[in-house]
Amino acid sequence: MNRVEFVVAPDGSTCLDIKIDDVRLQEHARRAEITSAAAEGEPDLAGAYDGLTPLHAVCWPSRHFLGEPALPATDDGDTVLLGCDCGDWGCWPLVARVEVADAAVTWHHFKNPHREAWDLSRLGPFTFERAQYEASLRATEQV
Repeated sequence: MNRVEFVVAPDGSTCLDIKIDDVRLQEHARRAEITSAAAEGEPDLAGAYDGLTPLHAVCWPSRHFLGEPALPATDDGDTVLLGCDCGDWGCWPLVARVEVADAAVTWHHFKNPHREAWDLSRLGPFTFERAQYEASLRATEQV
């Protein structure tokens, strides 16, 4: 299983960042997107994401990452995982299907709604032990 870490960015940017197996999700996305972005002549678009804001929408006790998306980028129930590096999550979102089961949470079928033709099949799927996933998410609660 994979390991997820939800982190409120300590650099003052007040966004929620995600690491999977100790690698930022942006880097996982960049690796999967680089071929498609380069084919369009825009390799800098690959992985051009940042963490999510506003924090109250995505940090605990929000159920955004538990199958109840609070940021509706698409109307198919996908969950926004990262937003644009400009700070507007809706400008350039990375979304995926989030399936929540008793023992595990799985992220799969990643896409960028602005680049439906990009092949992101190399991104994920990621499966997390639910207890570890929720513990990391609970640690984001804003006090």
